[in-house]
Amino acid sequence: MPGELFCATRTALPVAVVGLGAAATTWGEFAAGTRGWPLAIDLAVVVAGCCLVPVLLRRPAATTLVITALALVSPAGTPAASVGVLHTARTRPFPVAVGVAAVSVAAHLLRWLWRPLGGLSFWWWLALLVVAHAALLGWGALAEARRALIASLRERAERAEAEQGRRVAEARAAERTRIAREMHDVLAHRLSLLATYAGALEYRPGMPAERVSEAAGVIRLTVHQALNELRDVIALLREDPESEGTDRPIPALADLPELVAESRSAGTVVNVRDGLADPAALPGTTGRTAYRVLQEALTNARKHAPGQRVTIALDGTPGTQLVITVSNPLTDRAMSSVPGTGTGLVGLTERVRLAGGRLDHEATAREFRLHARLPWPA
Repeated sequence: MPGELFCATRTALPVAVVGLGAAATTWGEFAAGTRGWPLAIDLAVVVAGCCLVPVLLRRPAATTLVITALALVSPAGTPAASVGVLHTARTRPFPVAVGVAAVSVAAHLLRWLWRPLGGLSFWWWLALLVVAHAALLGWGALAEARRALIASLRERAERAEAEQGRRVAEARAAERTRIAREMHDVLAHRLSLLATYAGALEYRPGMPAERVSEAAGVIRLTVHQALNELRDVIALLREDPESEGTDRPIPALADLPELVAESRSAGTVVNVRDGLADPAALPGTTGRTAYRVLQEALTNARKHAPGQRVTIALDGTPGTQLVITVSNPLTDRAMSSVPGTGTGLVGLTERVRLAGGRLDHEATAREFRLHARLPWPA
């Protein structure tokens, strides 16, 4: 229904414009003393011009040539011919529009020979026709160029939005895969410990009671830790033959001094304010996620604010939350540069969310700040 209303409006408006223009022209001819069969021709051209406008919207070039023939015999055909030249310039190649405009100019010149305008010489009539048709051509070509530009910009915006959505989805999938592989390494380590202590209990039945109790305690703690970590990532695990047998160490918050030293060796000034009550009590998942947060923050600082001081603040106690805040000043160069894709922060946000926490980041006029909160069970 809305489409039909739009089509009707799109047709009715040009018909109304042509009808009013042709009626005004005919009235002017009548007021100037035109009577008899010339006036009858004018009235017939008014009706014919209005009837041809709907066809003009579908086939502008050919229909404009027909309307130009009407303009050859009557001034009442000029409004419809002008609309036809304009519409042809908007919808057809420019050479075709120039040809149609030239035919219209010629038809109006021929009409002047048998129905001249009083008080206007032939040369002034020619100049007026050329200027008017040039203006119609320019107007139509400009409108078409603007329409094409808007369509191109809309298409590029839609394509960029789809591309950004794809890249965000790929970043999330890649981050989930990395988390799954890290957890595979953790579980392999836990299970190997279980096998070692269980094997000792099996093949050394004469062990002292203290050693047996110690081994059983280690087995219990290892199983508890493995179950907790498996529960955190059970939704992410998938079959991946390439990940089996990997021996890659998994960095955690305890490796922060090495990470800071690496950044300092690369020229970044890093200040660390460690307010943690008991860092050794951090669960493995929380410690690894915290390490990744700090690693990404230092990488972004080196990339977007080289040479600027980075401040890391750590706070929290068991039973509350681990709070991480990383901030660095923004240089003029960083503020004026083209921003990156942001997929690193997207993946980091996903990792923190899967660990049960929350990550926020903001850039003010002078500072970039990253703030993360991670659960720290008692």
